[in-house]
Amino acid sequence: MKFSVLASGSTGNATFVETKKTKVLIDIGMSCLYIEKKLKNMDIDPDEIDGIIITHTHTDHIAGLKVFLKKHHPTLFITKKMYNDLKNVIYKDECVFIDGKFMINDIEVTPFGLSHDAPDTNGYILTNGTSSLVYVTDTGYINNKHFDLLSNKTAYIFESNHDVKMLMDGSYQYHLKQRIISDRGHLSNKDSSYYLSKLIGNDTKYIVLAHLSKENNTPDIALKTLLNMLDEKDFKIATLVASPNERTDLIAI
Repeated sequence: MKFSVLASGSTGNATFVETKKTKVLIDIGMSCLYIEKKLKNMDIDPDEIDGIIITHTHTDHIAGLKVFLKKHHPTLFITKKMYNDLKNVIYKDECVFIDGKFMINDIEVTPFGLSHDAPDTNGYILTNGTSSLVYVTDTGYINNKHFDLLSNKTAYIFESNHDVKMLMDGSYQYHLKQRIISDRGHLSNKDSSYYLSKLIGNDTKYIVLAHLSKENNTPDIALKTLLNMLDEKDFKIATLVASPNERTDLIAI
């Protein structure tokens, strides 16, 4: 299994995952043109995308969805609550409704609930053979009932949205600050490192920090917080920070 984060941040989020038989997108929060360009840069024909998995229906996760579906006709995997929020944008016959574990060809997809101010929000585990990828963005916390499910996976794409001091000292209005730090908001750098400290294991090879705030975080601060945790636990894991407008390399796991 290979993956590349095509974009990650408040302006838009999308990740590409492929196996020998399957190509999927997790979220499509940038324009269709942007997604097409990033795929073609990896010699991927957008028509080869088998499916799109949506975490939730905020614009920065679905902005390119309508046009990409119309042009390239992948299957959209979505919950009924998400569909109800998008039914004026997409057609029902484009969708497969999900409620539990499902397959996209040779990729097993396990959804799990997150906590965000959207009608429905999921994280996902994508598994192919012995490789596994956890995708977590846009959540105020992770319920400890999911810890066993999420533990010791090969790679994690994990929200590290804000530095709390930068957020609280910054220019955002009070109500927005409270939304971000709430249980239905976003994970801070410290939150992200705490949860990862509980989840990573000997099989973990990569961590990609995602959905960084442009105003309330920096890649250096987010990465330093993570690396300090890894040093304390004596884990040697490849780490990187996803960009809002540049894709990562195609990472094999």
